[in-house]
Formats: sequence, structure tokens, C-alpha cells
Amino acid sequence: MALPRPPEWLVYGAIVGGLLLLSFNRRERANAPEAPPPMPGEAQMPLAASSPFSSSRVVPVGARVETAAGSAFSVGDGGVWMTARHVLDGCRSAAIVVAAGRGVAAHLRAVEGDIAVLTTEGGSPALPVAAGPDLRTGQRAFLPGFPQGGPGEAASRLLGPQQMRGHGRGAPVSTLLAWAEIGRTDGLKGSLAGLSGAPVLDAAGDVVGVTLAEAPRRGRVYTATPETVKRALAAAGVKPAPPGTGQPISVENYGRVADGLRRDLRVAQVVCLAI
Repeated sequence: MALPRPPEWLVYGAIVGGLLLLSFNRRERANAPEAPPPMPGEAQMPLAASSPFSSSRVVPVGARVETAAGSAFSVGDGGVWMTARHVLDGCRSAAIVVAAGRGVAAHLRAVEGDIAVLTTEGGSPALPVAAGPDLRTGQRAFLPGFPQGGPGEAASRLLGPQQMRGHGRGAPVSTLLAWAEIGRTDGLKGSLAGLSGAPVLDAAGDVVGVTLAEAPRRGRVYTATPETVKRALAAAGVKPAPPGTGQPISVENYGRVADGLRRDLRVAQVVCLAI
């Protein structure tokens, strides 16, 4: 006797359920260990001997910090930094944080799209910049910075270019790169706010973009393109550090690499100050 044929909705439901299960099982998730706690420090304490900043130029900023804060990274050894322009919107003055509650004054040097280039007196070794825009769909990138105002990082995979309108009324539409988040610092929940301005590093440790925005519900991060980074450097008159001189990064070590970049002040927090 033939077995009864199951209803079509049950067959299709089983197929869809199996595909979803397979998708979830194959979804990459590569979280990094929690960042170490910041070193204790007070305004009266001397800077570490390894600091590239003169103590005479470092001032207390803790009580003067306004709500806006983001991430920045060194693109010139003499004190040249790159960040997201919108982090500085409405800033009367800005500072790069170099120790707990202390920073150095940062001055706007050039703007290209949603990228801003800043200068300070004294600086950290520059991050290398990738030679060309030869990115491929699916490749990984790593974003070290200060999400939610504290040390942290994210890992991502490239989805492709996307047209988006910039911040502010009447802002032009520009081409950004969309990335799918595949990992972040353990214990970091919710928004990646504060990661704006962080470098986007490829597996060789070279800069291929600047973090600009996120879509938390979609698990996406949006960044400037390599071409925009190079135009911003050219507008500021900065010769980028050569590619291939950074530290290789992978899903296994990106948390440790990010900790080292922050410790060496090659990646730092940028804040708006109340005058």
C-alpha cells in the first residue's frame, strides 16, 4: 500500500527550514577578546616614556569633552590624522586623546567627501595605505577604534559598492563600500557608534577605507573607498606610508593587533571640546 503523500506546504516548509539551518551554521562569526582596560592616569601623571607627544603640549580634556567623539588614525608621522568629517560637525575645537583625560589640540587641514584630515603638534607612526583599489567581494577587513567611547574593534566582509547620501541637508550622493559585520569585541553589544573615523585595514594591515556609518539592524558597516582616501591625502599634501609595512591581520589576531595600534597611538580617539 502506498504511503500518503505529504502536503506541499509541509515539503516546502522542510526545504526552507533546512536551507535556513544551513545558512545559520555557515554564517561566519569571529569575535575578538575584550580589549584590556585602559591604563590608569591622571592629569598630573607624566606620559609614558614611549609617548610621541611632548608633555608640554598635552592638556586635560576630560571635563571639556562634548558629546561628539569618534576614532582617528595616523597617516603622517609628524602629526597628521584621518577621521570621518561628520565626527567634527559643530566642533569649535577638537583634540586627539593621548592618555586618560588628556589630549593634544587637533586642527582641520583638509576635507574630501566625508573624510577629514587633522594635524597635531607631534604624532605617531603612520599606518600604511594600500597601493590600489583592487578590493574583491567577500574579502575581510578589520576596524579598530573606539566604539561606544571605549576600545573595541569589528571584523567584516565586503559586500560591494553602494550609493548613499551624505550627512546633512542637501548632501550629495556618493559611493561607499558596504561590509557585513562578521565579528566584534566580545561583550560589545548594540551600536558601533564611536567607530566612525576608524581605519579599515585589509589582511596586510594596509588602510583601504575609513569607517563612516552603520546599519545595526542589517549588520552592515559603510566605509569610504580607497580612491576617496587617496584624494583626501592628496588634498592635505600628505604622502602615504608605503603598503606592505603593516602587521598582518586575521580573524584570529585582529583583537591583539587593534590593542597594539591603540597602545602605540596609531589609532586614537578624537573628541570635540567645549571652549
